[in-house]
Amino acid sequence: MRLVFWTRPTIRRGAPLERQLNVSVQSLNTQAALFCATAAGVVLLAGCQISTQATHGARTVIPTESPTEGTHLPAAPRDSPKAALAALRSLRVVATRPYVPGYERSCGSGNACSFGPAWTDDNNAAGGHNGCGTRDDVLAGQLARVQLRAVSRCVVEGGLLRDPYTGTVIQFRKSDADAVEIDHVVPLALAWDLGAAGWPQQRRVDCANDSAVELLAVDRASNRAKSDDGPAEWMPPDRTYRCAYHQRCATILARYDLAVTADDNAAMSVVLSGC
Repeated sequence: MRLVFWTRPTIRRGAPLERQLNVSVQSLNTQAALFCATAAGVVLLAGCQISTQATHGARTVIPTESPTEGTHLPAAPRDSPKAALAALRSLRVVATRPYVPGYERSCGSGNACSFGPAWTDDNNAAGGHNGCGTRDDVLAGQLARVQLRAVSRCVVEGGLLRDPYTGTVIQFRKSDADAVEIDHVVPLALAWDLGAAGWPQQRRVDCANDSAVELLAVDRASNRAKSDDGPAEWMPPDRTYRCAYHQRCATILARYDLAVTADDNAAMSVVLSGC
């Protein structure tokens, strides 16, 4: 390995002083760059890795030995599986999903905007009226190593997600935000069919933005595969998260006094009984 030493700039007679000083500064900058490159080579030879990711102007070193280190799964609801099972048994059971007309998620011109504008802060659920959009609230609460946009206390620019549905770790970047989506554990279209169609608009808005139990940051593929299916039709591929998932489902249905289909009731009962 070549060592780099500083050399003192010299001033030559007969040449303009200003030009010589500019050349000298450039020479020092070049030497500084060579020195840093050499130092980096020493560090790399020592078995370390330098990260170029920056947070608010400071470098963040992310260990590569354990990509899950520091990541976490969203906590299950405070109710125990036994309490969730009891809540499930208290629900009104309907034979099949009724498919009530009128549901429209979009708030565009001419649309019903059934659950209010997506991720509005104007809600009375957990995190509402805090000045940040609901999506950023969920990302900030469920990602690890969260990086916020400079001069913003809300906008999440980066972080690590341990996807609860698959168990994989996803590097979230704002520039590729679609890789991580926010799932409504009880899909809004399903909630509409099971009772939300008859609610006041504000209650629907509160349900759609309830980050305490209804919302999970997940990978895009899982969210799209789930669509608006209930627990009888879709469960997380990662079996280790199924107890927590069904706890959330039962908790949400009970909290908002929704009905449950016979098939969903049976599927959740089987899982929760074995938790």
